[in-house]
Amino acid sequence: MEQGVLIFTCAGLKIGEKFPVENTGRGQDISPEFTIENLSANAVSLVVTLEDLSHPIKGFTHWIIWNIPAAAQISKAIPAGKTVPSLQGAVQGIGYGFHRYAGPKPPRGKSHKYCFSIYALDCKLDLKPFSSKRKVLRKADGHILQKGRIIGYFE
Repeated sequence: MEQGVLIFTCAGLKIGEKFPVENTGRGQDISPEFTIENLSANAVSLVVTLEDLSHPIKGFTHWIIWNIPAAAQISKAIPAGKTVPSLQGAVQGIGYGFHRYAGPKPPRGKSHKYCFSIYALDCKLDLKPFSSKRKVLRKADGHILQKGRIIGYFE
């Protein structure tokens, strides 16, 4: 079902480089803006995750949001809440950021790698806001048209 790689950029973050402070727990802790370049015409919704790849718990989730309307841009500073009215009821689930974005904040003096992933789906997901990344991705299985990721670091 997958149609290929989703190409996207994250404002202020170049692949393999350091996160902008405003998008971290040591700054304003606001979600960045994303621009998607090759979104499938069949995409209905988007899922965005932020994971700490260096955390002792493999794939530690900082943020999970789903049912974002498929579009070429996702605005920055998505507000906290189980649902996001400005994104037509997109749902934020359970992660380090409990129903909200929680940016990188590794222990002082340590550098961690972080990964944003965006999935384009052919449907919306009927899941409760208390769902985890694992549950969301399990429900999305078979509906993922495209996916892409950007890895950066913060210390």
